Formats: sequence, C-alpha cells, structure tokens
Amino acid sequence: MLRTPVGPAIALGLVGFVMFAACARAQEDFPFQHELLLDAHPMKGSRRIPTLSVEPDGTATIDLWCNSMHAQINVNGDAISISAGEKSNQSCAPERQQADEDLFAALTSATSWRWDGENLELIGQKTLRFRQPTN
Repeated sequence: MLRTPVGPAIALGLVGFVMFAACARAQEDFPFQHELLLDAHPMKGSRRIPTLSVEPDGTATIDLWCNSMHAQINVNGDAISISAGEKSNQSCAPERQQADEDLFAALTSATSWRWDGENLELIGQKTLRFRQPTN
C-alpha cells in the first residue's frame, strides 16, 4: 500500500490560496476610477498639476505637466507596471517638456504601489505620490 503525504499538499494549497487572496485584495484596494493629483505644487506661471486616472481594465489617462497620454497599467498584488502610449504634442516651455520627460521616466520605472485610502505611492527609481483632489 502506498501512502501519500496529504498534509503537506493541503498546507501548500492553503499557502497558495492565502497568497492569491492577498493579491486579489491588493488589487481591490487599488484606487481604480479615482482622479488623482500628483502631490506637487503647480509650476510657475500655471495652475496645472499632473493627474492619473485608471479604469478597472487598466486603461489609464495621464496628464503630465504639459502633455497628456493614454497608458496601460497592470496591477498584480503590490506589483505594478505602466506601459505608456504616445504623448500628445503640445507646444510648451523647455522646462515643462523636461518635467514631462522626468515624470514619464518615473512613472514607467514604477514597480510597486501602496494605497493608504487617500494617497497612492508609485515606487520605482523615484517614489511618486498621488492624492485625491480636495475640492
């Protein structure tokens, strides 16, 4: 008669279920369908602040300092990846164009995220904090 170790198989299954539930819970916590503002002051001579809005299917609209773009955001547990599309081609001052490039690089380098109910932090080469509008 051959005995199979059922206990370890059940334990492994439970660990897998707990990890899956944690990932699913994290994805539920992601602030889909919220317009979020970059936690920054407007640049001199403008009232514009970059925004991020993500739909449940991962499609996103990102308004940078000067231009806008559509993106695809994939959330898997606390991991995130951002694949940005083409930017609009607005004419703006060189410092705004550079700020767009810097923000674009920081967004696409994000590998993890954290949401505390009011603020979204995208963590990569640089941590970006987005907040809900107060008005």
